Amino acid sequence: MQKPRLSFWQVWNMSFGFLGIQFGWGLQMANMSAIYQYLGAKESNLAILWLAAPLTGLLVQPVVGYCSDRTWGRLGRRRPYFLAGAILASLALVAMPNSGTVWMAAGLLWILDASINITMEPFRAFVGDLLPREQRKTGFAMQSLLIGLGAVLSSSLPYLLTNVFGVRNDAAGKIPHTVQLAFYLGSFVFLAAVLYTISTTREYPPEDMDAFRKMKAESAGIGNGFREILGGIVSMPKAMRQLAVVQFFTWFGLFCMWIYFVPAVAGKVFGGAPATPEYERGSEWGGVCFSVYNGTAFVFAFVLLALVKKFTARAIHRICLLCGGGGLVLAFLVPQQYSLIASMLLVGIAWASILSMPYAMLANAIPAGKMGFYMGVFNFFIVIPQILAALGLGPVMEHVLGGNPMNAVLLGGCSLGLAGLCVGFVSKDVDNFGEVSEGDRVPGQPDVPLAPVARSRG
Repeated sequence: MQKPRLSFWQVWNMSFGFLGIQFGWGLQMANMSAIYQYLGAKESNLAILWLAAPLTGLLVQPVVGYCSDRTWGRLGRRRPYFLAGAILASLALVAMPNSGTVWMAAGLLWILDASINITMEPFRAFVGDLLPREQRKTGFAMQSLLIGLGAVLSSSLPYLLTNVFGVRNDAAGKIPHTVQLAFYLGSFVFLAAVLYTISTTREYPPEDMDAFRKMKAESAGIGNGFREILGGIVSMPKAMRQLAVVQFFTWFGLFCMWIYFVPAVAGKVFGGAPATPEYERGSEWGGVCFSVYNGTAFVFAFVLLALVKKFTARAIHRICLLCGGGGLVLAFLVPQQYSLIASMLLVGIAWASILSMPYAMLANAIPAGKMGFYMGVFNFFIVIPQILAALGLGPVMEHVLGGNPMNAVLLGGCSLGLAGLCVGFVSKDVDNFGEVSEGDRVPGQPDVPLAPVARSRG
């Protein structure tokens, strides 16, 4: 069927759940290392304790995508997974700041990340399901806008509770009360935002329910599911493989920044050593810089909503990635406190595009009947570089980069720049908006036109 164009507020409603999802991610990114250390973890163990996020994404997203493609019920196809993941994630957010040991917190992080991934992956497929092809860039740009808003609010929530609302932290050496309260508020926002999307947005049922049920029955069972998942990975469309290269270098560069930017600012810009006042001020400024790039991403998402009407997703993403790479290189070349703001402005432009444009391109390159599955597989190329970075950057820092975290920031900038150059090798077919043909129809699924690259010639 030909799907109707949706209004701005309809696109807003279907994307609003991402505000809650980002509260979950933002709270853990800003606070989990501190929570681990409050509970007695050593700095040398933090990277391993953080592996929950990429590993759960690697394991959960393809399975959830595969299952949601084969689901239809009273809540539709994707919304049952929104609801289940949101309930579990909200419970984990309440429990997390009440952890009594490092391993309790680590176990809850696995539960939290798995639950967020259950909710998030179908949200990506939601755009491909409901929007006509010419509106998909707008849909993913709207998600980017709400992610940016959620990141700014969640990251700054403990600071706001202390400095604006006057909440006191009386228990020295324990998880601060402001952090606990922030997680409780985040739990509410997560569930409320997802429920808003569930209640305001309907899904299209399969056109041929009998064909859908037959397809579902034929692929039932763990063995069939495993074979289909493995076969789908092996036979992924050509454009998706090309985008995978872009994603690999993108997320490797981001992980370099996330791990080493704050230590680089504290140690090289402010000249501090751990446990000194200079290092503390540098760390705080590094947090301000992170707020700047998230805030920039929120603002630039409005710009993306205008740009997608005039330029292709490939062109937009290439320029934005080069901006982000240039921002990190600038931080290396001009390591001064206030010039870092300019660096983060450039990184924020890249971040807004990273959260939207690759998915807009991917949605035009994959079969409609496997939208959820391939969105989940696409996550491989986000988490694998993070896993490799977490496991390998330590030796690289020691033996190649001279133990200087600013050199790792430069490496991240070069990686983002290389990702931008690789966009030029992505097939132009991801920008095509063709008509659906009989060969592109998937039994039991809505008629979503496929990009030519999704056909056998790829």
